[in-house]
Amino acid sequence: MILWLWLCWSFPTSAEQPDSELMARYLEEQLLADYSIMEQVARRVPRQAKFLQRLETRPRMSEFNVRSTIISRYAFTTVSCTMVNSGSEAREGVFEMQIPAAAFISNFTMSIGNKTYYGEVTGKEKKNSSDDTARHKKPPSPTDGRENGYETFKASVFIPRKMQARFLLHYEELLQRRLGKYEYTVSIRPQQLVGRLRVEVNILENSGIVSLEVPPLRNSKQKGSGKAEGDVSPPPSTVVGHTKTLAKITFNPSVVEQTRIARNGILGDFIIRYDVNRELSVGDVQILNGYFVHYFAPTDLPPLPKNVVFVLDSSASMVGTKLKQTKEALFTILQDLRPEDHFNIIGFSNRIKVWQQDRLVPVTPNNIRDAKKYIHNISPTGGTNINGALQTAAKLLNDYIAQNDLDARSVSLIIFLTDGRPTVGETQSSKILSNTKDAIRDKFCLFTIGIGNDVDHKLLERMALENCGMTRHFQEDEDAASHLKGFYDEIGTPLLSDIRVDYPEDDVEQVTQNFFPNYFNGSEIVIAGKLINRTSDKLHVEVTASNSKKYILLKTDVMIDLPSRNDIRGVPGLEDGKGDKNYIERAWSYLTIKELLNSRLKSDDSQEKDDLMEKAKSMALAYNFVTPFTVLKMREAGLHSEPPQEEFISPSTDGIGEKLQSLQGHKAPPGIRRQQEKQRIKISKTSADGDPHFVIDFPSSKFSVCFNIDGEPGDILRLVSDHKESGVTVNGQLIGAPAPPNGHKKHRTYFSTITILSNKPERSYLEITPRRIILDDGERLVLSCGRSAVVRSRSLEVSISANSNITVTIRDTISFVILIHRYKKPAPYQRNHLGFYISNSKGLSSDSHGLLGQFLNHEIKLLQESLNTSHQQVGQNQTEALKTNPTNTLKVKGRLIPVVWKQRKIYNGQQEVECWFAKNNADKLIDGSYKDYLASHPFDTGTSFGAINSL
Repeated sequence: MILWLWLCWSFPTSAEQPDSELMARYLEEQLLADYSIMEQVARRVPRQAKFLQRLETRPRMSEFNVRSTIISRYAFTTVSCTMVNSGSEAREGVFEMQIPAAAFISNFTMSIGNKTYYGEVTGKEKKNSSDDTARHKKPPSPTDGRENGYETFKASVFIPRKMQARFLLHYEELLQRRLGKYEYTVSIRPQQLVGRLRVEVNILENSGIVSLEVPPLRNSKQKGSGKAEGDVSPPPSTVVGHTKTLAKITFNPSVVEQTRIARNGILGDFIIRYDVNRELSVGDVQILNGYFVHYFAPTDLPPLPKNVVFVLDSSASMVGTKLKQTKEALFTILQDLRPEDHFNIIGFSNRIKVWQQDRLVPVTPNNIRDAKKYIHNISPTGGTNINGALQTAAKLLNDYIAQNDLDARSVSLIIFLTDGRPTVGETQSSKILSNTKDAIRDKFCLFTIGIGNDVDHKLLERMALENCGMTRHFQEDEDAASHLKGFYDEIGTPLLSDIRVDYPEDDVEQVTQNFFPNYFNGSEIVIAGKLINRTSDKLHVEVTASNSKKYILLKTDVMIDLPSRNDIRGVPGLEDGKGDKNYIERAWSYLTIKELLNSRLKSDDSQEKDDLMEKAKSMALAYNFVTPFTVLKMREAGLHSEPPQEEFISPSTDGIGEKLQSLQGHKAPPGIRRQQEKQRIKISKTSADGDPHFVIDFPSSKFSVCFNIDGEPGDILRLVSDHKESGVTVNGQLIGAPAPPNGHKKHRTYFSTITILSNKPERSYLEITPRRIILDDGERLVLSCGRSAVVRSRSLEVSISANSNITVTIRDTISFVILIHRYKKPAPYQRNHLGFYISNSKGLSSDSHGLLGQFLNHEIKLLQESLNTSHQQVGQNQTEALKTNPTNTLKVKGRLIPVVWKQRKIYNGQQEVECWFAKNNADKLIDGSYKDYLASHPFDTGTSFGAINSL
């Protein structure tokens, strides 16, 4: 048939057969002129080419189809392949598929002629049984040889003459976020040109899809670099379509297009990268049918300083390209170090050579220059003393940590690179592991990199696992420089340390790892678990972490929606019961099995290892996953069974609003928060809120004074000014709105921004709007007003009650509360705005000033009328009698101010205040006039009229 003639081209003939080679090329051109010919299974071969039939030994592949559905980072992939044997005798067909090493195979089925075989996941026995269920087929299995994070699944069968075989492979994986993107990869290496080749990927991310990209196909030598060189356009025939939450990507190259990519059928990796919308909050918590998964990847955080020791193998085996590329990568990495970082370099062979003895040096131009010189002069020689190098690096970091201020938080780590096995000093792997663990003592993390095929992969992997790090392996012929730089980029920007995620013990069980020593920019923390209380309507979540000098607490209540709201069954494309798969439950089982495998790898106790193996095996059997402790055995389904049908999960836009609501966690409505959150914050009446209405409370006199300020939109009012003494200044910026109909005002004004500045003991400021908070104390942190959180540093604490209020505490002696006023459907004269309340003013000096600050340490006297006669001071018990008097008088610093009795509502209208009201923009009540309290900009810290300073 035409197909095998095409295939014979992929096996070049010898030089003694030039006519055959020319004929094959001619036939190839004829085939490419009519690429739709591949849909015909049997077609007569030109008579002049019949002699080429003997050269073809493989069945042809008529179809290669990959369909994948990614729901909230969890990917279900189905690969189907059809092979046709058009020959006159049985021929071996080989189905080979590279899959991510992190993926679990969940099903495999194949049909050969009229027989169907299905895969059954069983526990792996200590000794493999020797019985073969069928002599004509070889059992499928993932091969041991991994290629940079991938392993090859291979199944071979003998296909009878004039018949076809169909293979159907299912695997699942949880996508990892690296460098700010999730990457989904499909290997397209059918080893021959295919008549019908199609890849279809559907993505559903209810939090919103951003930065979706499909780079060019990546061949094996580019694999893992994460960067496309040259052309960055999608592969030919790729179609990308997406809405806010859904995306569909197809790749459907014709035979001509396949030939232009690779004539041998090895097209490469089809890659999709994307990210989701996120903010600094507890993250994305999703709940379905008694299981939850929690994704945490905050943004807008300042990087932590890092202390890093680079440990480089300089043994004789590194000679040539490996050492050259390692040096190139380190030159680039050194340039990326930040000024607040500290570092050192160790080169090791049979000798240990430390660049800077007994210390870590700061990042300065001179130190970077000298470090590059040291790296440039490293020459390969001698053996490999892995144990000695790690002991030296650990001592360097331990001494640095002991000699420096631990309160100034930073992240310490070792980056270790080698291409071989230990040959000098301690060579026993178990001893090296225990020595390394004893030296590090959980104080910092170890990241390992292996280059080439002579590396002890298990040793490097276990060293990293036992010391909170990661490991990578690169092939010797790959671009090691870009790989090393890419790996450093993953861990080069730590944002948080000591991250802990907590849920109420009475509400959850079997939670996966919930403590993480570090969070790196562009990565993601994932936790999953089971719900105990299935009747509860909420799940409380708290995340605590450290960021440089700040302590952060994020908390919220996530609504547990009714099962029907998160259930994806009924969405078109989920036929044949595949919609019954709870993707959250399977993500939980996936993570749990991975953790059991890692725990077993780290364990030295044989009984514990057996227990962990049994737990992992039991869960793998329950969820039909092929793992190191389970195996896929093929069973014959019967002579007349139906051939395998392609099954896949494919979300559709039809009815998506009804079928896929609330995949992202929602804030609990008022009234169901924890008991401690129900307690109202205790604040005084002294405030500036609304239009804006000012209230000053005088507790000792048992009365309050109030006034209005009719400012202009854009005005910045100085509310508290104590910069010289306590170092605190509070400014509020006004926003305008039309006046209500029939009102006496030409417009309304509200506080749109409150800026709090402090310069003691260190400079910092807070900029607060109804939607977000910026905290900057040398490191910028952005928080959402819609999420509950607590951020604490040495002298400052910011506590956010979601969509309600923000409490700012300075040195435990000054407290301000900012109320958030937001409208779902605002009237034309309404604007989202803020209210400012003083809760604790003990730390403010007697010289504090501002529209509110000038009254905090001064008393006001209320006098009896009349202004034209002698005044009599009013006693506290006479205040009630004066309320009926239309005009009364206040005495402030010798000034007499007429006032009238009024009632005002504060705290979002929840409390009514009775007060003596001063008219005309508080004329004579305040020092100077209203315009004396206008700041030139939000950061103006001027303390006297006409004087302007900046923080």
